[in-house]
Amino acid sequence: MTTAQQKKQKSKTSHGLKETISLPKEAFEQGEIKRKWHIVDASVLPLGRLCSKIALILRGKHQPYYTPHVDCGDYVVVVNAKNLVLTGNKLKDKIYYHHTGFVGGIKEQSAQAMLNKKPENLVYLAVKRMMPRSPMNRHALHKLKIYAGKEHPHQANQLSPLSVDQLEHFQPAVQSKKK
Repeated sequence: MTTAQQKKQKSKTSHGLKETISLPKEAFEQGEIKRKWHIVDASVLPLGRLCSKIALILRGKHQPYYTPHVDCGDYVVVVNAKNLVLTGNKLKDKIYYHHTGFVGGIKEQSAQAMLNKKPENLVYLAVKRMMPRSPMNRHALHKLKIYAGKEHPHQANQLSPLSVDQLEHFQPAVQSKKK
């Protein structure tokens, strides 16, 4: 038996699949989770990088007690959406489509037109499309508050500001092991 065959033999279990180690996790109830409020300035990072970090926070993957079947995410307030950064020619080349529901009712709008008309929709659509499609994540999107300017009605909620450095190094608390 060669060493390659020995390695292959060791990595297989009796049913032919690799062995995985699962760690026990405490089950959390909805009432046990303490939600924080974060404020993010939309003009500090490009749209995609910003929204991927926001989606991570909304799902709660930054928490050490993240559980996939429990909504354990925090609230996120995004300000300065009118000063969004899009790299390259995306302002004029990126097209957003929606359908009215009537025959031949497909509508299109460039990112520049959307930014001028309703900049909150750019951030909302980017975050929505970065989250898995499920009822829990549709509910998590209600914790996303987006405003075009700096003013917002959430001053009483003890907002903790997230800077560029904090957003750049924001990672999931539990990394999945892929081999």
